[in-house]
Amino acid sequence: MRASQIKFEEFIESVQPAITTVILAGGLGTRIGGAKGLQSLHGRALIDWVLDSISSQSEEVLINANGVHDDYLYFGYPVIADQTPNWVGPLAGLQSALRLARHDWVASVPCDTPFLPVDLIARLYKAVSAITTVEAAVAVVAGKRQPTIALYHKNVLPKLDVYLNSGGRKVNSWLETLHLSEVVLDDAIAFTNINTLDDLAHANQIAVNVYVKDAIETLIIKKEN
Repeated sequence: MRASQIKFEEFIESVQPAITTVILAGGLGTRIGGAKGLQSLHGRALIDWVLDSISSQSEEVLINANGVHDDYLYFGYPVIADQTPNWVGPLAGLQSALRLARHDWVASVPCDTPFLPVDLIARLYKAVSAITTVEAAVAVVAGKRQPTIALYHKNVLPKLDVYLNSGGRKVNSWLETLHLSEVVLDDAIAFTNINTLDDLAHANQIAVNVYVKDAIETLIIKKEN
């Protein structure tokens, strides 16, 4: 189905309902040496950074993980496993979240994007609320979809069940079956994702720069006051 593309500046103000967010951490992490969300970024687990961004935006947070359930329980949120077996990818985590979420709108974010903007979910919701027939909204950064960063209405679950049962696995192909809005976002650094140890080293440098910037801004505010 054709996607409508919306820039954030075009949104009309709308009242946001309660939203569930699932952090997708169900992959094997073979390229980085283990559970990706537990890898250390500037002394903290990757998933901890993601939680910083999305916990204040969500009335419910779920962590989708397979095989390391107890390790993720440490972060204080419910941990849900794939209900479709055999590690079929992030759509299986989304499927479980759509089944278990308390709220009608379910956002998905990956565990390997530590610098997500704190208004991400609000932007996605404004996109789905702008057009009544839209079932989902997906982030677009630098001209490319970020397929695992999206917001869905729970009524897409039967379609997802059919797609997975038919052998479908690709998130972008699944998105093409929906009435979809694309949300164009400008800050590419905010959507930095980490797949390898080299990516992690680069992200550690970004994290240092973020801390230095925050520290300088704090000092300026103190001096002004």
